[in-house]
Amino acid sequence: MAKEIERKFLVSGDSWRELANGVRYTQGYLNSQKERTVRIRTIDDKAFLIIKGITVGITRTEYEYEIPHADCVAMLMQLAEQPIIDKKRYKIPFDGLIWEVDEFFGVNEGLIVAEVELSDENQSFKNPNG
Repeated sequence: MAKEIERKFLVSGDSWRELANGVRYTQGYLNSQKERTVRIRTIDDKAFLIIKGITVGITRTEYEYEIPHADCVAMLMQLAEQPIIDKKRYKIPFDGLIWEVDEFFGVNEGLIVAEVELSDENQSFKNPNG
């Protein structure tokens, strides 16, 4: 069983922009219930199905599978809950970890969130903002 352990933070300022090039993500939810989420997303010419369980502490079960790109685009248009999420993800190495900074567009324009995945809930890490 796959586990995801992550911490998320709101981002302010622009100094992070010079540290990485972003990649465009388009994603939608087929199910967004708290107990389980089923999400599909495109990243460039690849597409993925992601299933996540309920969060306990900062850990949750996560499964991710590559799916045909054309199928994902069709599901985004025909089946996904609205609105579709449009964002650019920047992967920034810092202090031995990879921080993912998501800059949102569309209805979430202006929202910028950083997250870092950890190996266990007690792992210490340095926050880039101090």
